[in-house]
Parts: sequence; structure tokens; C-alpha cells
Amino acid sequence: MHKYMLILCAIFLVQTGGLFAQNDQKKPTILIAYFTRAQNIQRSMSSLDATTHASVNPVNGKYVGDTELVAEWIQQEVGGDLFAIRTATPYPANYDALVDQGQKENRARARPALATRVQDMQKYDIVYLGFPNWWYDMPITVYTFLETYDLSGKTIIPFCTNGGSGLSGSIKSIHGLEPGASVREGLAIRDTQVQHARQTVTA
Repeated sequence: MHKYMLILCAIFLVQTGGLFAQNDQKKPTILIAYFTRAQNIQRSMSSLDATTHASVNPVNGKYVGDTELVAEWIQQEVGGDLFAIRTATPYPANYDALVDQGQKENRARARPALATRVQDMQKYDIVYLGFPNWWYDMPITVYTFLETYDLSGKTIIPFCTNGGSGLSGSIKSIHGLEPGASVREGLAIRDTQVQHARQTVTA
């Protein structure tokens, strides 16, 4: 009888030990990194009129970029750390001039220097990566960001704001820059729909 009880205790310990191990699994750490025009232009955002400037939204008395707004919604849903990708040299405030510069950078395969850096990138398991669609791809600044870090073993979830061309070639670009990462399909939101896309982001 004593031997039988010892066997039952051993089985119980094995089973409950496995259960506790499952409950103690580490929750994935999340980074939400994004590039947005609103945080990378020369003029103060307080001087912009959101009704006449593309990709800028009035939120609680301040102007927030399209991609930044989506990034904040994602954080509210999944938690994690927000990180704004910022260039060392700001882009022109004029939208047309900015678009022209973006095209020139793409053609020259430029790599603008960054003014911000993620501290301890290795601790993150999941990276949400947000950007506007510039010339059917990511802004070249996002190339600089991805080439700065080795995201092997991490999951990358792209999200993109765009004028109608969706994610275009950006998923392929991310695969090429981070071949060791698992790149998900991602989410594309039309710029004219951003302020009404909260439920889409939540879903």
C-alpha cells in the first residue's frame, strides 16, 4: 500500500509540474517600431494645418502621423514598447518636396542616418513594424532600421498606411533584409481611412 501511494504521488508531481511549467511560460516581449512623416519633418507640428497636410491627424489637441496613430492603437491592444524611428536629418515639411526626396533616396539606395536606437533589441520576441508606403515600398529610412539590427528568431508583423497601393513590395523587402525572422502577412490601411480604422486594428 505504501509503495502504491508513492507511485500515485510521483504521478501527481509529474502532472502538476508540467502544468506549472505551462503557466510559468514567459510572455512574449513586444516592440512596436514605426516611422512616420509627422515626427521626421523640419517644421514644428504645431504650425501644421491637418486639413491641408497629408498623413497628419488631430488627436487630443496635437497632430499625430497616420502610422503613429495606428502604432498607439496596437500598443493599447497588445501592450509592448513604442519606438519612433527618427532620422538624424529631418525631411522637408512640404509634402511634395518630401515625396521627391523619398524617390531620390530610393533611386540612390541611400541609407539615412538614424537619431534613435532601440535599447536591448535582443529582449524582444515580436516586432510590429509600421511605416507609410513610399514609392511602392518602405521608406528607405526603414531599410536603415532593419539593417541596424539582427532580428533572427523574432516575429515581424508589418503594418502600413498608404494612398492605395497597400503593402506593395515591402513584405519581400523585409524578408530580404531579415531572412532569419518570421515575417507575417501584415496590415495595410488606406490613408483616408486611418481615423476610422480603430476596429480594423483591434481585429
